[in-house]
Amino acid sequence: MTGEFSTGWLSLREPADADARAIDLLEPLRTALKGRAELVIRDLGCGTGSLGRWLAPRLTGPQHWIMEDRDPALLEYAATHMPTADGVTVETRLGDVTTLTAGELAGTDLVTCSALLDILTAGEVAALAAACAGARCHALLTLSVVGEVTIEPADPLDQQIAGAFNAHQRRVHGGRQLLGPDAAAAARRAFEDAGAAVTVAASPWRLGRQRSTLTAEWLDGWLAAAAEQRPDLPIEQYRERRATSDLVITVGHTDVLAIFD
Repeated sequence: MTGEFSTGWLSLREPADADARAIDLLEPLRTALKGRAELVIRDLGCGTGSLGRWLAPRLTGPQHWIMEDRDPALLEYAATHMPTADGVTVETRLGDVTTLTAGELAGTDLVTCSALLDILTAGEVAALAAACAGARCHALLTLSVVGEVTIEPADPLDQQIAGAFNAHQRRVHGGRQLLGPDAAAAARRAFEDAGAAVTVAASPWRLGRQRSTLTAEWLDGWLAAAAEQRPDLPIEQYRERRATSDLVITVGHTDVLAIFD
């Protein structure tokens, strides 16, 4: 894969992300935000800003986006590629999104993130929910992997590779137990426990011939993670079989909307 957080990879996946996002969550989100003079939106782990580019035009009225990431190059890209017409302003903050407090979120109307929760721990997700609850700040948490991959035509090794990939996603990294495909469910519980009304919606990727470059990059990354977790699997033989197939792939994701009264 080009690199999990590289500009190239994030830009490559942006159209698939946009098509996958759960548009059914927009109306309840707009209702919850209605009447605000200016929306203050904090995009955690913003990457290249793809979620902001998708969401900003779908919200009404003036908006101030706070793009937060620990990569200054990604922050610069995000800030310069946001749609700043129609009253949208942008600022950037370099920092660790896992340390946010209710005080830091004071005055924020909405916290957003995309493909972030699966690299957090249960404690970090609970802390985020508590911070949002303390600030009465709604949350739209998008594109969390759920451990479901369907590939057509099927191969006898599909399930073993999927299991190895999911185990890799749940690995201990830097002393932190990552949530991986359990992240969306953990977020739902954490925000409900914090007093939010939570709605979840499927947001699957659709890959195949129409997105051949992304499909190839995703498959390489999927197999690399599986091989790291299960070096005993015949990954290269599987790769060779798949290289000659016209694949149709569905990668399961979930979007989570948490609304505080």
